[in-house]
Amino acid sequence: MRAYIETTVFNRFFEDGREYANETKLLFDKIASGEIEAFTSLAVLEELERAPEPKRGQMLTLIRQYKITAFEIDDMAYELADVYIEMGIVPARFRFDGIHIAMAAIHGMDCIISLNFHHINKLKTKTATEIVHRMKGFANPFICTPAEVIYDDE
Repeated sequence: MRAYIETTVFNRFFEDGREYANETKLLFDKIASGEIEAFTSLAVLEELERAPEPKRGQMLTLIRQYKITAFEIDDMAYELADVYIEMGIVPARFRFDGIHIAMAAIHGMDCIISLNFHHINKLKTKTATEIVHRMKGFANPFICTPAEVIYDDE
C-alpha cells in the first residue's frame, strides 16, 4: 500500500493519550516493516518547520527514521488545490490542505492518512475531491485515519 502521510499524523505520534495516538504509532510500525510505503511532501515539511522545538525536530526525525519519501510540490498540485478552493471544498486560507490531497492524487497514492477533520478527513472533502479527480483523470486516494489503515485486514 502506498500512503501519503499528512502533517497531523506526524504531530499525533508525539501526543500520548490523545485519540489515534496509539494507532499512529502502530501505523509507523507498519511503515518500518515495509507493509506500508509512506510518502509525504515538501508542503508537510514546511508545516512541520513551523512547529516549536523540540517537537519540530522530533517530527522531522520521523521522516528520516522511517525513510519517508517527500515529493516536491509542482505546478499541477497548486492547480489542483486551486480547483478544490474554487469549488468550495477547501478554504483558500488552508491551501496546503488542498495541496496534500492534490499531491496524493497526482502521485497515485492508495490513500492519504490524515487526522485533519476540519478540511481533509471529512465527508464533503472525500466525496467532492473524488468527483474532481475523476473529471481530471487522477487517481482518487481514499482519505482515512491511521486506524482505518492498520486495522484494514481484520
